[in-house]
Amino acid sequence: MSTNKDDGSEVKQAAEHANVEQIEKNLHDTQPADKPAELTDDEATPFIDEDSRTDK
Repeated sequence: MSTNKDDGSEVKQAAEHANVEQIEKNLHDTQPADKPAELTDDEATPFIDEDSRTDK
């Protein structure tokens, strides 16, 4: 989002183009929010290679 004086019109435009059905579905989603979703093997890959760490 830009930081110029037209920010209000961007918010208004986003509100006008919101997908009401998707918002309704998201509001009624019963997936628990108290624990993180399970990660795939690709997503669970650490950002730093364990062999390269120097803080151990």
